[in-house]
Amino acid sequence: MESESWLMRRLRSGLPNAQAITRPWWVEPFSDPRRPPRLAATKHIVVCGDDPLAYRLIEELIHQYGVHVTAILPSVDQRYGPGIARLLRERGGRVIEAANPDRDAFELAGLATADALALVKQDDIGNLDAALQAQEINPGLRFVIRMFNLRLGQSVRRNFADLRVLSDAQMAAPAFVSEALGEVAPVHVRVARRTLFVARRPEVRAEDVICGLAVTEGDGEPVLLPADQGAADLVLAVATGEPVSTVVAREDDIRQVHRRRRWRWLRDPFRAYQGLVGRRLWTTSLIMAGLLAAGTAIIASFRDVPWWDAAYVTLLSELVGAGPDLEARWPEKLVTVLLSLVSIALVPVITAAVVETIVNAKLAIALGRLREPLSDHVVLVGLGNVGTRVMHAFVDLGVPVVVIDRNENARGAQSARDRGVPFIVGDASRVATLRAASVDTSRALVVVSTDDQANLEAALESRELKPDLRVVLRLFDGAFAHRVQQAFGITASRSVSFLAAPAFAAALLEREVIGTIPVDRKVLLLAEVPVVAASDLDGGPVGSAEDVGEVRVLAVTTDDGRQTVWSPPPNYVLCAGDLLIVVATRVGLGNLLAQTGGTVDPTP
Repeated sequence: MESESWLMRRLRSGLPNAQAITRPWWVEPFSDPRRPPRLAATKHIVVCGDDPLAYRLIEELIHQYGVHVTAILPSVDQRYGPGIARLLRERGGRVIEAANPDRDAFELAGLATADALALVKQDDIGNLDAALQAQEINPGLRFVIRMFNLRLGQSVRRNFADLRVLSDAQMAAPAFVSEALGEVAPVHVRVARRTLFVARRPEVRAEDVICGLAVTEGDGEPVLLPADQGAADLVLAVATGEPVSTVVAREDDIRQVHRRRRWRWLRDPFRAYQGLVGRRLWTTSLIMAGLLAAGTAIIASFRDVPWWDAAYVTLLSELVGAGPDLEARWPEKLVTVLLSLVSIALVPVITAAVVETIVNAKLAIALGRLREPLSDHVVLVGLGNVGTRVMHAFVDLGVPVVVIDRNENARGAQSARDRGVPFIVGDASRVATLRAASVDTSRALVVVSTDDQANLEAALESRELKPDLRVVLRLFDGAFAHRVQQAFGITASRSVSFLAAPAFAAALLEREVIGTIPVDRKVLLLAEVPVVAASDLDGGPVGSAEDVGEVRVLAVTTDDGRQTVWSPPPNYVLCAGDLLIVVATRVGLGNLLAQTGGTVDPTP
């Protein structure tokens, strides 16, 4: 009753919905022209890196939040240096050239007075070393570090006052897995003591649906956060019941998958040991084993002896050539002859199996190919950070996968060998390499190397081998990816940096992004946004925080986290210190930050 009376007091003090927020007139090229982003307060953020994620992150900070950015790059003439330098020149940012982000580079970048530092190079140890040096200059700095080894990242957090460790590979992997399998991305997050997951509406109970995320049916672009929530076929649900979907990778589901995979070798020995023993040899061995079992059963029946005695007679007498028994009945004579023939072939078969196992294992390693063709598997090209995460996801879901990489010492090479995943060393743009991976009988091809040209070549060559192959392609340029998808019939194209950059940007601005939801080539963010005192939303209704197509408020947590109101009504009054749990677009999150105050200036 106390919670109800408390809630009623908040509702009775509700205000009329606020009028539409006045927005600036300028619009960035990649933003929705109907809802341009707001400018941010003068914040100084230093970004270290010159790869696609660094480029996207700087673009996000500049265009979505308007912050002042200083970039530390090895060179403005190589990799993504020219593009980053051009972005910063247009917005008045700075570029510091340094081979490595060290103390001298940080001092030139003005780190002592900066608000945050982003270390986004693909080098866990290098990023950690740079963070330790930066901490000596500015101990109170907010750090956002990109790391592949999240366990290492979590273990070093205690050494920093304000550190956020993120993995772009972990964020992007579900999108590639879901597209390859033709299913919903296995996104699940824990929020306010509830587990939320993404699913198709028919796969969950109506009472478990919290929010409609998108209308994806049809040939056009998906409609995000539609006004008509009932029209959304992609929804966010709470795991209170038993959803029908088998795609949601919650802990219980993953444990069941592991149990199924543990005994899979009993159900499918050909698949489990296909790289070691040939199918014909397997067939011959199984036939002989069947004859031995049948012979044992017949002897036990006709001689009226126990099974163990029958097996003993079979193995020690019949197989070594016991003398004929003229008094035996004809079934016994027939069995004796058959077992004698089996005994002649048994030793060569065992020898052949051992030799073939050793030889084929060595050939598979030396030549980088499968021993025999596969079917209904996924071919994964690229074993870098993203490829390794995707490979582990497929294995955990029990989906057979074959990986290809040019480098036999790629990041995920040892993990592939440890988990028994066939690993082919070769160029995926060559037909011979693709044939070795049995692309023509696979269910999907996932190409996630960092080379856009090689990715496209591999995709097109695979389509030549199998025209109806499901292809998921990693490309950096969104516009180019769309044209490729339309022109060549590619199933889907995704950009890792596009999926991850919003979460990195929000973390730099001290906002917690607790999950990313890929929807086609767009992304929705699950975020926690606090209401700051004297901001636009302090004392205002929840309805003024929502924006059709951009922001949807899922819940409000108040009273230091002790009270959580899910699906609050529009006239629910917000107070300073309340925490909004929202799902929003990139532009929507930026505009919401402007209303909640703190890091974003509400008056551009």
